[in-house]
Amino acid sequence: MPHTDDATLTTVLDLERELQSPQTRADAARLRDLIAPDFEEVGASGRVWDRDSILAMLESESADPDSPTIEIDDLRARTIAPGVVRVSWTSAQRERRARRTSIWCERDGGWRQVHHQGTLLT
Repeated sequence: MPHTDDATLTTVLDLERELQSPQTRADAARLRDLIAPDFEEVGASGRVWDRDSILAMLESESADPDSPTIEIDDLRARTIAPGVVRVSWTSAQRERRARRTSIWCERDGGWRQVHHQGTLLT
């Protein structure tokens, strides 16, 4: 297994937490920094999102004052290749829970999320 130091894993976990925060989700410029141009998400609904569609959805979501915050449980990171980290966690938004996995790649001097998958639990 490739080795990544604990500081790198901590950085990526911090970025995952940041990406789920209401402040970052409302900041289009920061989202463009964190989400890779070739990003793809398979949402808990089964819908596939690209970077542009996820940015539009997050803009709409952040404009809704009733949008629920995302609770993060069991957040973990694992190196899967040099410069590639998989993050897994469970989300909760009101009564809806999902198991989530993100892939982060080191690019252009920073970490960018390139893939995200959500699987509905409840």
